[in-house]
Amino acid sequence: MDFSLLFLLSLHLSLASAALFPEFIYPNFTATNLKFIDSSGAFLVSRNGTFRAAMFNPEAQQLRFYFCVIHAASNAVTWSANRDAPVSKSGSLVLTGNGLAVADEHGSVKWSTPAFRSPVSALQLTETGNLVVLDQFNTSLWESFNSPTDTVVMGQRLSIGTTLSSSVSADDLSTSGYKFVLTASDAVLQWRNLTYWKMSMDVSVYVNSFATVGFMEMNQSGVYLSDHAGSSVVVRLNLPETGFRLARIDQSGQFSILSYSGATRKQDFVMPVEKCRVPVVCGTNGLCSRGASADSTACTCPTGFRATPNNSTFCVPSDSAYSLPVSCGQSERSESLNSSNSNYLQLAYGVDYFANEFVAPQNYGVDVSQCRNLCSQDCSCLGFFFENSSGSCYRLEDAVGSVMMRASSSRVGFIKVVVQSAPSGFGGSDEEEGLPLAAVVLLPTSGLLVLFVIGILLCRKYKKNDVEFVNSLKNYSKSMSFDDLEFSIPGLPLRFDYEEIERATENFKTTIGTGGFGTVYKGMLKDKSLVAVKRITNLGVRGKSDFCTEIGVIGSIHHLNLVKLRGYCAQRRQWLLVYEYMNRGSLDKTLFGNGPPLEWEERVEIALGAARGLAYLHSGCEHKIIHCDVKPENILLHDQNQAKLSDFGLAKLLSREDSSLFTTMRGTRGYLAPEWLTSSTVSDKTDVYSYGMVLLEIVSGRKNCMTRARSHSLDEDSSSQGTAPCEFVYFPLYALEMHEQGRYSELVDPRLVGRVTSQDVEKLVRVALCCVQEEPGLRPSMTSVVGMLEGKTPLGAVAIEALNFLRFYGRRFVESSVAPESGGLSEVMVFPDANVSHGSNVSMSTAAFSVISSQNISGPR
Repeated sequence: MDFSLLFLLSLHLSLASAALFPEFIYPNFTATNLKFIDSSGAFLVSRNGTFRAAMFNPEAQQLRFYFCVIHAASNAVTWSANRDAPVSKSGSLVLTGNGLAVADEHGSVKWSTPAFRSPVSALQLTETGNLVVLDQFNTSLWESFNSPTDTVVMGQRLSIGTTLSSSVSADDLSTSGYKFVLTASDAVLQWRNLTYWKMSMDVSVYVNSFATVGFMEMNQSGVYLSDHAGSSVVVRLNLPETGFRLARIDQSGQFSILSYSGATRKQDFVMPVEKCRVPVVCGTNGLCSRGASADSTACTCPTGFRATPNNSTFCVPSDSAYSLPVSCGQSERSESLNSSNSNYLQLAYGVDYFANEFVAPQNYGVDVSQCRNLCSQDCSCLGFFFENSSGSCYRLEDAVGSVMMRASSSRVGFIKVVVQSAPSGFGGSDEEEGLPLAAVVLLPTSGLLVLFVIGILLCRKYKKNDVEFVNSLKNYSKSMSFDDLEFSIPGLPLRFDYEEIERATENFKTTIGTGGFGTVYKGMLKDKSLVAVKRITNLGVRGKSDFCTEIGVIGSIHHLNLVKLRGYCAQRRQWLLVYEYMNRGSLDKTLFGNGPPLEWEERVEIALGAARGLAYLHSGCEHKIIHCDVKPENILLHDQNQAKLSDFGLAKLLSREDSSLFTTMRGTRGYLAPEWLTSSTVSDKTDVYSYGMVLLEIVSGRKNCMTRARSHSLDEDSSSQGTAPCEFVYFPLYALEMHEQGRYSELVDPRLVGRVTSQDVEKLVRVALCCVQEEPGLRPSMTSVVGMLEGKTPLGAVAIEALNFLRFYGRRFVESSVAPESGGLSEVMVFPDANVSHGSNVSMSTAAFSVISSQNISGPR
């Protein structure tokens, strides 16, 4: 008897302390949490111990056990099999010749792999965290990487159409409503098929091309969306180097990328940063307001709503006469949603809905009454948002999430409510025959009077509600003057009222810039964010009709190196654009000013940022955009010298009737490509030429047209030479000459002498010279320029014969720059005639040139 007890005890201990299996397990294997209790349910470990497979109970709760893959160092679950069918601690994982299965304590299968054509030989856990079912030839029959749950890890390829679904909580891995979806063009976050974030719209993400996305991968340095062949990166997110990272759609609805050093976790990326943009962050109809920081929120109920006693995340009408309807797509009780008994509670101004930024309105060119009627007639419609400026109607269908405070919103919201039915039924009495005759006569009469009074009261109530609704619409429409244009253009950014712009700029008090399009003012919005407001004063007749179309295009463009358009105003015959504020101003002030010089590394980053912005305009966005005026004044700087292009997409806003204004828009003296002057077709290569000229100025720290002492040294400005004789220098020609002689160090900003190598200068000069070749077809694309600057593409060969025109430009610039009577700059610049072949002959006669007023070409610089 004692021996038997000892045997059973030793058997139990051996089972309780079963060892981990390295890398492989084989058929006829069973694992339970109890059997591997000493290793917290883990029974299989990858070759180097990076990952474990386990029957695991997250957060040590005892109700739900899952077959999981776990990152050993961090204890993070990266995949789970039976997330929607957890088992108890007695549940088991079984591997047979037919595949894998998870069963409960009664042997009922809760999850299993599909049927295979050949018998299973083994289950492998790889060092990347992939579970692979193998046959006898080591051929993969099934992989966990192909059925992701809420997480993707390094080395895992997420194919197009694949979805990551968030879990309910850290200890409940069941599928909840938030999803990360890889589409053919982007990676998006969705709730009930409504998008609330796009990867390509994030400011830290680079869009390299407009090719079709095939898959997503993540490695030590970032996240990449590539084409099907893997030969081209479409979208990329650069991240700090790390040994291990994972990306996850959290139960909060945010997409997070986490890196780990042992058990230490660091959040490298999270979107959306503002939690109020998450669809149900404050529950149904809850109002989300930003807290003290971007990642904190405050949840309340909107005006006219209250929290339910048993559910603080569900807001219902404060007036008990109203109730919230149930969409016919969610319930069979759709008969209560007809237009006769539905009403609307208006939300406060400045309240918006997450989906409005990502979906086109269901209706354009309608008024608010029409929008209301459309919602009332649709049993799936639970409310709507209306934008008066464009006549856009956004209907909320099937389900409503949280609403959010957004001071700059130009939409007004209405939530549908159902009017509770009035009491009915005035039945007679069975003892009626015992009543006196007077009672028999008076009771029915009294009943009719009561019904009549109730009817009048109800009619007054409905009339009052309708009057309140109409009055609210009238108040909403007062901000729109009679002569405002009504547009129905999709993609428009936020619309600001003129009064709001006046308040933000303190009645246009602080001027921070001027240009061909108008004047730029500094302002501050209600949310305390700084903005730059551009007042367009040179809008042509054609521009007025196309204003919102062009702004819709510009507003849909989002890139790290393009100044973001936050909104616009088209009111009181005023045309205003509201941009993000760039606190370091334009590049020309920093590059040519008297302050500390930009270091070489800073110049390279600025050049690269501007190149990336142009590359995106040319080939990354849906509507190809030619900037037409690339120059240092249109390259703005933010903290850490982050460079962003401004004034892109504005070309069509000026009228061609005013040639001087139009040519100012078309380019600036010193940056004009030759094809501008020959009436040739203008293309994206025109911007490439202008960029090359800017790149030369970034190298030298001087304007391309400048003066120098006759000693041929660029170290001193004419201003520092006193009365010493000076000569005019056309720097692009000087750069070409120094390139031919290999004397690159003489081209660098003299303030950087000794701090930059000749090889570094050569790289930028060669790229610049490739960009300014006379024939547009010989110039590289901006995508190629980015590759050369990043070192991923070999430097292009500089074709000297394609740059000989610089010799003519330079010589004629010197000859015509000094007027004999004044010694100053002339208003006449000389350019080669389009019909004369340059070849390599540098002794071209003066007759071969056309004299053109610089004012007529591009306006004053």
